[in-house]
Amino acid sequence: MACILNIETSTDVCSVAVSQDGACIFHKEDHSGPNHAVSLGVYVDEALSFTDNHAIPFDAVAVSCGPGSYTGLRIGVSMAKGICYARDLKLLAVPTLELLCVPVLLRELVDENALLCPMIDARRMEVYAGIYDRALRPVREVRADIVDSETYKEYLDERPVYFFGNGAAKCMEAINHPNAHLIKGIEPLGKYMFPLAERKFLREEYEDVAYFVPFYLKDFVAKTPKKLL
Repeated sequence: MACILNIETSTDVCSVAVSQDGACIFHKEDHSGPNHAVSLGVYVDEALSFTDNHAIPFDAVAVSCGPGSYTGLRIGVSMAKGICYARDLKLLAVPTLELLCVPVLLRELVDENALLCPMIDARRMEVYAGIYDRALRPVREVRADIVDSETYKEYLDERPVYFFGNGAAKCMEAINHPNAHLIKGIEPLGKYMFPLAERKFLREEYEDVAYFVPFYLKDFVAKTPKKLL
């Protein structure tokens, strides 16, 4: 296993965690608003001090790569790249929507045949969403959705679908299907990144530190078919 510094800044929450051998051994979170420019450096310094004081060498830095806030992702990725350069570490990119699924799978009683639909809020009735099975295999690619009663009907007619993330609550009235279930309070946090980050580390799925860019929402919109905008 590896020791990984996990950085998550894709939404209004700023969080940093350290994972080692399949466990979270340090984490800090700021839920007071988009304060990444203030909080992230402090939390990273505390994480580095923690590991240095315990003589634990880092193997990699994992950063949430979106979709998400342009400013938040830019700050998080810049910090991750700086640490990788300074300490000669590997860079790992963790998709934000997959990350949102981790606390659901860890904490919730989800039906065996259910699908997971994490949502990042955009504007009005728009969200950025993907659909996954319980093994986090993509059932539908990530894309921008304008949510109405038909958006996820083909999946809801077949089996339960669990919706969560900061874009989910506003969609439930429009979806209005007996197989649609809302899970509240799910946020992308650094302390949940380690299962995905360690899997990438073991598979040697590293990013190029010099050229890596996150999945900004503005770029996502540009690549989305016009009929969805």
